[in-house]
Amino acid sequence: MPSAQDFLELIQKSRKGKFKIYIGMSAGVGKTFRMLQEAHSLLRNGIDVKIGYIETHDREETKALTEGLPEIARKSVFYKGKSLEEMDLQAIINEHPEVVLVDELAHTNVEGSKHKKRWQDVLEILDNGINVISAMNIQHIESLNDEVRKITGVEVTERVPDKILAFADEVVNIDLTADELLTRLKEGKIYKKEKIQTALQNFFQGGHILQLRELALKEVATHVEKKVETEIKTENFKPVKFLACISSNGKVAKNIIRKTARLASYYNSAWTVLYIQKPSESLEKIALDKQRYLINNFNLAQELGAKVMRVKESSVHKGILDYVIEHNISTVCMGKPHAKLWQNMFGYSWIYTLMNRLNERQIDIIILS
Repeated sequence: MPSAQDFLELIQKSRKGKFKIYIGMSAGVGKTFRMLQEAHSLLRNGIDVKIGYIETHDREETKALTEGLPEIARKSVFYKGKSLEEMDLQAIINEHPEVVLVDELAHTNVEGSKHKKRWQDVLEILDNGINVISAMNIQHIESLNDEVRKITGVEVTERVPDKILAFADEVVNIDLTADELLTRLKEGKIYKKEKIQTALQNFFQGGHILQLRELALKEVATHVEKKVETEIKTENFKPVKFLACISSNGKVAKNIIRKTARLASYYNSAWTVLYIQKPSESLEKIALDKQRYLINNFNLAQELGAKVMRVKESSVHKGILDYVIEHNISTVCMGKPHAKLWQNMFGYSWIYTLMNRLNERQIDIIILS
Protein backbone atom coordinates (compact mmCIF):
# COMPACT_ATOMS: atom_id res chain seq x y z
CA MET A 1 0.00 0.00 0.00
CA PRO A 2 1.45 3.44 -0.93
CA SER A 3 2.71 5.37 2.09
CA ALA A 4 2.41 9.06 2.96
CA GLN A 5 6.08 9.40 1.98
CA ASP A 6 5.31 8.07 -1.52
CA PHE A 7 2.60 10.72 -1.92
CA LEU A 8 4.94 13.44 -0.65
CA GLU A 9 7.55 12.41 -3.23
CA LEU A 10 4.91 12.64 -5.98
CA ILE A 11 4.01 16.17 -4.86
CA GLN A 12 7.67 17.23 -4.77
CA LYS A 13 8.29 15.72 -8.19
CA SER A 14 5.35 17.58 -9.70
CA ARG A 15 6.76 20.86 -8.36
CA LYS A 16 10.14 20.35 -10.03
CA GLY A 17 10.91 22.05 -13.31
CA LYS A 18 11.09 20.10 -16.56
CA PHE A 19 14.58 19.53 -17.96
CA LYS A 20 15.57 19.38 -21.64
CA ILE A 21 19.12 18.73 -22.88
CA TYR A 22 20.45 19.28 -26.38
CA ILE A 23 23.39 16.94 -26.92
CA GLY A 24 25.88 16.73 -29.80
CA MET A 25 28.98 14.92 -30.93
CA SER A 26 31.20 18.03 -30.71
CA ALA A 27 31.39 21.80 -30.63
CA GLY A 28 29.85 23.50 -33.64
CA VAL A 29 26.96 21.16 -34.42
CA GLY A 30 24.39 23.81 -33.49
CA LYS A 31 23.20 23.01 -29.94
CA THR A 32 23.18 26.61 -28.69
CA PHE A 33 21.68 27.81 -31.99
CA ARG A 34 18.81 25.33 -31.60
CA MET A 35 18.25 26.33 -27.94
CA LEU A 36 17.90 29.96 -28.97
CA GLN A 37 15.54 29.09 -31.82
CA GLU A 38 13.34 27.21 -29.36
CA ALA A 39 13.45 30.16 -26.94
CA HIS A 40 12.16 32.53 -29.66
CA SER A 41 9.36 30.08 -30.43
CA LEU A 42 8.40 29.87 -26.73
CA LEU A 43 8.50 33.67 -26.42
CA ARG A 44 6.15 34.07 -29.40
CA ASN A 45 3.74 31.70 -27.65
CA GLY A 46 3.60 33.83 -24.52
CA ILE A 47 6.03 31.78 -22.38
CA ASP A 48 8.24 33.70 -19.93
CA VAL A 49 11.63 32.49 -21.18
CA LYS A 50 14.97 34.09 -20.28
CA ILE A 51 18.66 33.52 -20.96
CA GLY A 52 20.45 32.43 -17.80
CA TYR A 53 23.77 31.78 -19.53
CA ILE A 54 24.53 31.46 -23.24
CA GLU A 55 28.01 30.96 -24.71
CA THR A 56 28.05 32.23 -28.32
CA HIS A 57 31.81 31.63 -28.87
CA ASP A 58 31.64 34.79 -31.02
CA ARG A 59 29.73 32.92 -33.73
CA GLU A 60 27.80 35.53 -35.71
CA GLU A 61 24.75 33.33 -36.39
CA THR A 62 24.46 32.46 -32.70
CA LYS A 63 24.96 36.04 -31.47
CA ALA A 64 22.21 37.26 -33.82
CA LEU A 65 19.73 34.83 -32.25
CA THR A 66 20.29 36.22 -28.73
CA GLU A 67 18.77 39.53 -29.83
CA GLY A 68 15.21 39.99 -28.62
CA LEU A 69 15.51 37.42 -25.82
CA PRO A 70 15.33 38.71 -22.21
CA GLU A 71 18.52 37.93 -20.29
CA ILE A 72 19.22 37.60 -16.58
CA ALA A 73 22.39 39.59 -15.95
CA ARG A 74 25.51 37.59 -15.18
CA LYS A 75 27.50 38.28 -12.04
CA SER A 76 31.09 39.48 -12.06
CA VAL A 77 33.54 37.42 -10.02
CA PHE A 78 37.07 38.62 -9.26
CA TYR A 79 39.43 35.64 -9.42
CA LYS A 80 43.26 35.57 -9.58
CA GLY A 81 43.44 39.21 -10.57
CA LYS A 82 40.81 38.92 -13.32
CA SER A 83 37.14 39.85 -13.51
CA LEU A 84 35.15 36.88 -14.80
CA GLU A 85 31.48 36.56 -15.69
CA GLU A 86 29.48 33.67 -14.25
CA MET A 87 25.83 32.67 -14.35
CA ASP A 88 23.93 34.30 -11.46
CA LEU A 89 22.16 31.34 -9.85
CA GLN A 90 20.40 33.37 -7.15
CA ALA A 91 19.16 35.97 -9.63
CA ILE A 92 17.59 33.19 -11.75
CA ILE A 93 15.85 31.74 -8.71
CA ASN A 94 14.67 35.20 -7.60
CA GLU A 95 13.34 36.20 -11.05
CA HIS A 96 11.76 32.74 -11.46
CA PRO A 97 11.07 32.67 -15.22
CA GLU A 98 8.98 29.81 -16.60
CA VAL A 99 11.93 28.65 -18.71
CA VAL A 100 15.63 29.48 -18.45
CA LEU A 101 18.40 28.71 -20.96
CA VAL A 102 21.61 27.39 -19.39
CA ASP A 103 24.43 26.59 -21.81
CA GLU A 104 27.68 24.66 -21.19
CA LEU A 105 26.28 22.15 -18.68
CA ALA A 106 29.74 20.68 -17.94
CA HIS A 107 31.25 24.06 -16.99
CA THR A 108 33.29 24.32 -13.77
CA ASN A 109 32.32 27.36 -11.70
CA VAL A 110 34.86 29.82 -10.31
CA GLU A 111 36.20 28.93 -6.87
CA GLY A 112 33.98 30.28 -4.12
CA SER A 113 30.74 29.70 -6.06
CA LYS A 114 27.85 27.99 -4.25
CA HIS A 115 28.30 24.85 -6.38
CA LYS A 116 31.44 23.50 -7.98
CA LYS A 117 29.76 22.61 -11.30
CA ARG A 118 27.05 24.21 -13.44
CA TRP A 119 25.03 20.98 -13.57
CA GLN A 120 24.64 21.34 -9.79
CA ASP A 121 23.30 24.87 -10.33
CA VAL A 122 20.78 23.42 -12.80
CA LEU A 123 19.55 20.86 -10.26
CA GLU A 124 18.88 23.67 -7.79
CA ILE A 125 17.04 25.69 -10.47
CA LEU A 126 14.86 22.64 -11.26
CA ASP A 127 14.17 22.10 -7.55
CA ASN A 128 12.80 25.65 -7.48
CA GLY A 129 10.20 24.76 -10.12
CA ILE A 130 11.91 26.49 -13.06
CA ASN A 131 12.09 24.65 -16.39
CA VAL A 132 15.59 24.42 -17.89
CA ILE A 133 16.84 23.99 -21.46
CA SER A 134 20.55 23.14 -21.55
CA ALA A 135 23.25 21.75 -23.84
CA MET A 136 26.40 19.64 -23.70
CA ASN A 137 28.70 17.52 -25.86
CA ILE A 138 28.87 13.72 -25.75
CA GLN A 139 32.50 13.74 -24.58
CA HIS A 140 31.50 15.37 -21.30
CA ILE A 141 29.50 12.35 -20.05
CA GLU A 142 31.46 10.88 -17.13
CA SER A 143 31.15 7.16 -17.91
CA LEU A 144 32.20 7.74 -21.56
CA ASN A 145 35.45 9.40 -20.51
CA ASP A 146 37.69 6.41 -21.23
CA GLU A 147 35.99 5.70 -24.56
CA VAL A 148 36.35 9.34 -25.69
CA ARG A 149 40.03 9.35 -24.69
CA LYS A 150 40.64 6.22 -26.79
CA ILE A 151 38.96 7.85 -29.80
CA THR A 152 40.49 11.33 -29.60
CA GLY A 153 43.57 10.94 -27.41
CA VAL A 154 42.21 13.81 -25.28
CA GLU A 155 41.39 13.55 -21.55
CA VAL A 156 38.22 15.61 -21.02
CA THR A 157 38.46 17.27 -17.61
CA GLU A 158 35.00 18.90 -17.42
CA ARG A 159 32.50 16.07 -17.00
CA VAL A 160 28.84 15.54 -16.14
CA PRO A 161 27.59 12.48 -14.19
CA ASP A 162 25.31 10.11 -16.13
CA LYS A 163 22.56 10.69 -13.56
CA ILE A 164 22.02 14.18 -15.02
CA LEU A 165 20.94 12.66 -18.34
CA ALA A 166 18.69 10.27 -16.41
CA PHE A 167 17.04 13.30 -14.72
CA ALA A 168 16.26 14.90 -18.09
CA ASP A 169 12.68 14.75 -19.30
CA GLU A 170 13.85 15.13 -22.88
CA VAL A 171 17.23 14.58 -24.58
CA VAL A 172 17.59 15.80 -28.17
CA ASN A 173 20.53 14.88 -30.40
CA ILE A 174 21.72 17.64 -32.73
CA ASP A 175 23.11 15.55 -35.54
CA LEU A 176 25.30 16.50 -38.49
CA THR A 177 27.25 14.29 -40.87
CA ALA A 178 31.04 14.43 -40.59
CA ASP A 179 31.19 16.26 -43.96
CA GLU A 180 28.68 18.91 -42.83
CA LEU A 181 30.59 19.52 -39.59
CA LEU A 182 33.96 19.78 -41.36
CA THR A 183 32.45 22.20 -43.90
CA ARG A 184 31.20 24.41 -41.06
CA LEU A 185 34.67 24.29 -39.48
CA LYS A 186 36.47 25.22 -42.73
CA GLU A 187 34.02 28.09 -43.34
CA GLY A 188 35.00 29.58 -39.97
CA LYS A 189 31.59 28.99 -38.39
CA ILE A 190 33.02 27.12 -35.39
CA TYR A 191 36.46 28.60 -34.61
CA LYS A 192 38.39 31.65 -35.75
CA LYS A 193 40.58 31.20 -38.82
CA GLU A 194 43.85 30.85 -36.89
CA LYS A 195 42.47 27.82 -34.98
CA ILE A 196 40.96 25.91 -37.92
CA GLN A 197 44.06 24.01 -39.05
CA THR A 198 44.94 22.89 -35.53
CA ALA A 199 41.36 21.66 -35.01
CA LEU A 200 41.48 19.69 -38.29
CA GLN A 201 44.72 17.99 -37.25
CA ASN A 202 43.48 17.09 -33.78
CA PHE A 203 39.92 16.71 -32.50
CA PHE A 204 38.16 17.26 -35.84
CA GLN A 205 39.69 14.36 -37.75
CA GLY A 206 37.07 12.54 -39.87
CA GLY A 207 37.49 9.21 -38.03
CA HIS A 208 37.10 10.86 -34.63
CA ILE A 209 33.91 12.64 -35.68
CA LEU A 210 32.30 9.47 -37.02
CA GLN A 211 32.95 7.59 -33.76
CA LEU A 212 31.74 10.48 -31.59
CA ARG A 213 28.64 10.79 -33.75
CA GLU A 214 27.91 7.10 -33.17
CA LEU A 215 28.32 7.58 -29.40
CA ALA A 216 25.88 10.53 -29.42
CA LEU A 217 23.27 8.66 -31.46
CA LYS A 218 23.51 5.61 -29.16
CA GLU A 219 23.27 7.74 -26.02
CA VAL A 220 20.07 9.48 -27.09
CA ALA A 221 18.53 6.22 -28.38
CA THR A 222 19.29 4.59 -25.01
CA HIS A 223 17.68 7.50 -23.16
CA VAL A 224 14.48 7.16 -25.21
CA GLU A 225 14.47 3.38 -24.68
CA LYS A 226 14.77 3.80 -20.91
CA LYS A 227 11.93 6.32 -20.82
CA VAL A 228 9.67 3.93 -22.74
CA GLU A 229 10.58 1.00 -20.48
CA THR A 230 9.91 3.09 -17.38
CA GLU A 231 6.45 3.98 -18.70
CA ILE A 232 5.45 0.35 -19.42
CA LYS A 233 6.90 -1.44 -16.38
CA THR A 234 4.41 -3.79 -14.74
CA GLU A 235 4.07 -4.76 -11.09
CA ASN A 236 5.67 -8.12 -11.92
CA PHE A 237 8.84 -6.46 -13.17
CA LYS A 238 11.90 -7.62 -11.25
CA PRO A 239 14.26 -4.65 -10.86
CA VAL A 240 17.90 -5.05 -11.87
CA LYS A 241 20.34 -4.17 -9.07
CA PHE A 242 24.01 -3.98 -9.99
CA LEU A 243 26.92 -4.50 -7.61
CA ALA A 244 30.37 -3.32 -8.74
CA CYS A 245 33.09 -5.10 -6.75
CA ILE A 246 36.33 -3.13 -6.59
CA SER A 247 39.75 -3.53 -5.04
CA SER A 248 42.39 -0.96 -4.08
CA ASN A 249 43.83 -1.16 -7.61
CA GLY A 250 42.97 2.39 -8.71
CA LYS A 251 43.00 1.98 -12.49
CA VAL A 252 41.05 -1.30 -12.58
CA ALA A 253 38.52 -0.02 -10.02
CA LYS A 254 37.88 3.16 -12.02
CA ASN A 255 37.22 1.07 -15.14
CA ILE A 256 34.78 -1.22 -13.28
CA ILE A 257 32.94 1.81 -11.83
CA ARG A 258 32.54 3.54 -15.19
CA LYS A 259 31.41 0.39 -17.03
CA THR A 260 28.92 -0.54 -14.30
CA ALA A 261 27.61 3.02 -14.38
CA ARG A 262 26.91 2.57 -18.11
CA LEU A 263 25.04 -0.67 -17.46
CA ALA A 264 23.04 0.84 -14.60
CA SER A 265 22.22 3.85 -16.76
CA TYR A 266 21.06 1.62 -19.61
CA TYR A 267 18.75 -0.37 -17.33
CA ASN A 268 17.76 2.73 -15.33
CA SER A 269 18.58 0.79 -12.17
CA ALA A 270 20.08 1.22 -8.73
CA TRP A 271 23.71 0.21 -8.25
CA THR A 272 26.28 -0.12 -5.51
CA VAL A 273 30.07 -0.09 -5.39
CA LEU A 274 31.46 -2.56 -2.85
CA TYR A 275 35.01 -2.62 -1.52
CA ILE A 276 35.96 -5.54 0.74
CA GLN A 277 38.59 -4.24 3.15
CA LYS A 278 40.84 -7.11 4.21
CA PRO A 279 42.87 -6.82 7.45
CA SER A 280 46.02 -6.24 5.35
CA GLU A 281 44.38 -3.07 3.95
CA SER A 282 43.09 -1.62 7.21
CA LEU A 283 43.46 2.16 7.58
CA GLU A 284 46.63 1.62 9.67
CA LYS A 285 48.30 -0.70 7.12
CA ILE A 286 47.15 0.37 3.63
CA ALA A 287 49.68 2.31 1.52
CA LEU A 288 48.93 6.03 1.19
CA ASP A 289 48.72 5.90 -2.62
CA LYS A 290 46.18 3.04 -2.48
CA GLN A 291 44.14 4.94 0.11
CA ARG A 292 44.13 8.00 -2.18
CA TYR A 293 43.01 5.92 -5.19
CA LEU A 294 40.21 4.41 -3.11
CA ILE A 295 38.92 7.79 -1.95
CA ASN A 296 39.03 9.17 -5.52
CA ASN A 297 37.15 6.13 -6.83
CA PHE A 298 34.55 6.33 -4.05
CA ASN A 299 33.97 9.99 -4.98
CA LEU A 300 33.70 9.07 -8.69
CA ALA A 301 31.16 6.34 -7.91
CA GLN A 302 29.02 8.73 -5.86
CA GLU A 303 29.12 11.34 -8.63
CA LEU A 304 27.91 8.68 -11.06
CA GLY A 305 24.97 7.86 -8.79
CA ALA A 306 26.21 4.78 -6.93
CA LYS A 307 25.85 3.90 -3.28
CA VAL A 308 29.35 3.18 -1.90
CA MET A 309 29.99 0.47 0.70
CA ARG A 310 33.22 -0.45 2.50
CA VAL A 311 32.92 -3.82 4.29
CA LYS A 312 35.61 -5.21 6.62
CA GLU A 313 36.03 -8.93 5.93
CA SER A 314 39.05 -11.26 5.70
CA SER A 315 37.31 -13.44 3.08
CA VAL A 316 36.62 -11.52 -0.14
CA HIS A 317 34.12 -14.02 -1.55
CA LYS A 318 32.22 -14.22 1.77
CA GLY A 319 31.99 -10.43 2.01
CA ILE A 320 30.63 -10.17 -1.54
CA LEU A 321 28.24 -13.09 -1.14
CA ASP A 322 26.84 -11.84 2.19
CA TYR A 323 26.19 -8.41 0.69
CA VAL A 324 24.56 -9.86 -2.45
CA ILE A 325 22.16 -12.01 -0.41
CA GLU A 326 21.29 -9.33 2.14
CA HIS A 327 20.55 -6.65 -0.50
CA ASN A 328 18.91 -8.79 -3.23
CA ILE A 329 21.55 -7.97 -5.85
CA SER A 330 20.68 -9.29 -9.31
CA THR A 331 23.98 -8.71 -11.14
CA VAL A 332 27.57 -8.70 -9.87
CA CYS A 333 30.22 -6.84 -11.90
CA MET A 334 33.90 -7.45 -11.27
CA GLY A 335 37.28 -7.11 -12.95
CA LYS A 336 39.03 -9.77 -14.95
CA PRO A 337 41.40 -11.69 -12.60
CA HIS A 338 45.11 -11.31 -13.21
CA ALA A 339 46.01 -14.89 -14.14
CA LYS A 340 49.55 -15.30 -12.78
CA LEU A 341 49.04 -13.28 -9.63
CA TRP A 342 45.77 -14.92 -8.64
CA GLN A 343 46.91 -18.43 -9.53
CA ASN A 344 49.99 -18.09 -7.37
CA MET A 345 48.17 -16.55 -4.42
CA PHE A 346 44.83 -18.33 -4.37
CA GLY A 347 44.81 -20.99 -7.10
CA TYR A 348 41.60 -19.23 -8.28
CA SER A 349 39.80 -20.94 -5.38
CA TRP A 350 37.85 -17.97 -4.00
CA ILE A 351 36.63 -16.63 -7.31
CA TYR A 352 35.36 -20.07 -8.35
CA THR A 353 33.69 -20.47 -4.97
CA LEU A 354 32.00 -17.09 -5.40
CA MET A 355 30.86 -17.88 -8.95
CA ASN A 356 29.39 -21.21 -7.89
CA ARG A 357 27.51 -19.64 -4.97
CA LEU A 358 26.14 -16.85 -7.16
CA ASN A 359 25.16 -19.34 -9.87
CA GLU A 360 23.22 -21.39 -7.32
CA ARG A 361 21.15 -18.29 -6.55
CA GLN A 362 20.68 -17.41 -10.25
CA ILE A 363 22.62 -14.18 -9.87
CA ASP A 364 24.30 -12.88 -13.04
CA ILE A 365 28.06 -12.24 -13.12
CA ILE A 366 29.68 -9.81 -15.54
CA ILE A 367 33.48 -9.92 -15.87
CA LEU A 368 34.67 -6.51 -17.10
CA SER A 369 37.92 -6.37 -19.03
